[in-house]
Amino acid sequence: MLRSSLMRADRSKNVLLELLDRAGVSINGPQPWDIRVNDERFYRRVLSGGSLGAGESYMDGWWDVEQLDELFFRVLRSDIESELVRNWRVFATITAQVLINKQRKSKASEIGERHYDLGNVFFRAMLDERLVYSCAYWKEAQTLRAAQENKLDLVCRKLGLRSGMHLLDIGCGWGSLAKYAAEKYGVSVVGINNSKEQTELGKALCSGLPIEINQQDYRDVKGRFDRIASIGMFEHVGPKNYRTYMKVVSDCLKDDGLFLLHTIGRANRRRGYDGFTQKYIFPRGVVPTIVEFGKSVDGLFAIEDVHNIGAHYDRTLMAWFDNIESNWDQLRHIYDERFHRMWKYFLLSFAGSSRARRNHVWQIVLSKRGVLGGYHAIR
Repeated sequence: MLRSSLMRADRSKNVLLELLDRAGVSINGPQPWDIRVNDERFYRRVLSGGSLGAGESYMDGWWDVEQLDELFFRVLRSDIESELVRNWRVFATITAQVLINKQRKSKASEIGERHYDLGNVFFRAMLDERLVYSCAYWKEAQTLRAAQENKLDLVCRKLGLRSGMHLLDIGCGWGSLAKYAAEKYGVSVVGINNSKEQTELGKALCSGLPIEINQQDYRDVKGRFDRIASIGMFEHVGPKNYRTYMKVVSDCLKDDGLFLLHTIGRANRRRGYDGFTQKYIFPRGVVPTIVEFGKSVDGLFAIEDVHNIGAHYDRTLMAWFDNIESNWDQLRHIYDERFHRMWKYFLLSFAGSSRARRNHVWQIVLSKRGVLGGYHAIR
């Protein structure tokens, strides 16, 4: 029995070493992206558990690496990770995503409870002063705050906001877009999300402005709006609900209105499943493909503009990581070291994925009937 177990461990090690070598990664090598193994069980755990095994073994301290983002950049750019997820457990989960509506209304509050309600102290330590929790726009910006204000202004200009307009913000977070649009463009805003913590703080931050923030599912929204925006929320909708989501937006948007969708997107049609992110960061989250998006808007909207700002996400994620590291002394009394390693793994692996151009970020402007004379693209 012991001999058989050792043989399996050796095979796992040899397979993983061969795959990593194809990505230019060594074990205990001299490069900052080389892996330092602290527990020999690491090899089998990664091969049997895919991304979940890799992430959990990192949280448990079984391995370390000086530059986690560069490790993932090399692994994902070489596409070896596709061979690490070929096991029946991952296949079963991917199949369930297709067959089961895991983002049905009865489960919609879970993402708020398990992620966005982690605590405003944590997110204030990680994000910029406006608490913008989505990809920034770094064009001519040197700080995270400036880059996020760039993004907010980009959204407002793409929507053509004018004083007196009524804006719906689906997935409004702490009200960063709502507050910016009300202050800078003179619009009134209704914002919705599924997080109790975000809703309470958002109301306080937007106090005194023509802004209403509600804890509410998007399927319950009523009213008609001049403009609609949804930034970093579509990833929680789920493929089974894309069409329903778009019908809700269509019903709420005036005939001459504009809708801007800002979402992470997948670079290929391979079902987007990451066991680690699903379990620890964004439960029930699914990143759409452009094909899935296209089917969801067919017959409902004209696509006026598509802008891929995905390359800006790498720098955004690195800035969030730097903020957590700079503020960890204030956070360590609330969160343990395993939580610290979990977020380090998530942010830096996602940065590496964005650097490898495996994930995109799309800003898509849509109209219901087509803009007469054509839409003027804003960059």
